[in-house]
Amino acid sequence: MKRLVTGGAGFIGSNYIYYLLDKYPEDQVVCLDALTYAGNIHTLQDAFGRHNFTFALGDITDRDFVEMLFDEHSFDEVINFAAESHVDRSIEDPSVFLKTNVLGTQVLLDTCRKKGVPRYHQVSTDEVYGELPLDRPDLFFTEETPIRTSSPYSASKASADLLVQAYHRTYGLPVTISRCSNNYGPYQFPEKLIPLMITRALADQPLPVYGKGENVRDWIYVEDHCSAIDGILRLGTLGEVYNVGGHNEKTNIHIVRTILGELGKPESLISYVPDRLGHDLRYAIDPGKIHQAIGWLPTVFFEEGIRKTIKWYLDHPDWWENILSGDYRQAQELFSR
Repeated sequence: MKRLVTGGAGFIGSNYIYYLLDKYPEDQVVCLDALTYAGNIHTLQDAFGRHNFTFALGDITDRDFVEMLFDEHSFDEVINFAAESHVDRSIEDPSVFLKTNVLGTQVLLDTCRKKGVPRYHQVSTDEVYGELPLDRPDLFFTEETPIRTSSPYSASKASADLLVQAYHRTYGLPVTISRCSNNYGPYQFPEKLIPLMITRALADQPLPVYGKGENVRDWIYVEDHCSAIDGILRLGTLGEVYNVGGHNEKTNIHIVRTILGELGKPESLISYVPDRLGHDLRYAIDPGKIHQAIGWLPTVFFEEGIRKTIKWYLDHPDWWENILSGDYRQAQELFSR
């Protein structure tokens, strides 16, 4: 089996690569990544020592390069993690999100169709569903929930999902889609909530919290997300969407206070800032379909996962300090030459 993992130098993609390398040591894994600001070549340091790992520097929007890569490797599976994903950045500049998340997906789909790739999987997000009210804890996103996006980021991901479904319907392309709740764990870029709060708390810097911190997210440990995708690829029905959630709903302020408590830092570090434009109130996923279809359930609950995550950041200061200083970009520029 030869698998292409796009966006594999990013947070979830890199964790999925390590998951594959450990679970399927006889299979080949090729990582395609453009090493934009959120990609980090150092994240894949341990993968480079594996005989079954190959790294390809390139952009999924570069059709000629993508086709050349497919010709070289004859992939059995393509798993697309490559995406611009930070909501705040999408509000500042939607154009790069549309290019990568929509047009890049189109290039991958076209190439899979042209080269006869047996399997394509699109990694999406629960943000395509919009928001749920805070006063209705009985409501959850299901696969039948209408798409109702709130940001340029979620709109770009929803557009890609619709394109994937259209290629299945029109061309018979063998696809699946997963829509996951908020991930956390090792190698997450420090601009995201949990690593941002960990790294700032360690430096005794103010912890910026939007509004009153009452927004609710459903959190899932990244390894559980990886096992869900693997299960969908093995046992999922072609053309179907599968929601992946952890039933670990927490308010943002609860997350921040938990991190401060684990690190022994005072809550006086919390700094409330004006709310984000179009900030969704609550996300919550019903994972019943994926459980019934392939037997998947999360194995790491939040209390355990957040401790593991904090320990990882405590044990790997070089990784995130290089990002905060910007030094990681110099290494990637050298790698790109």
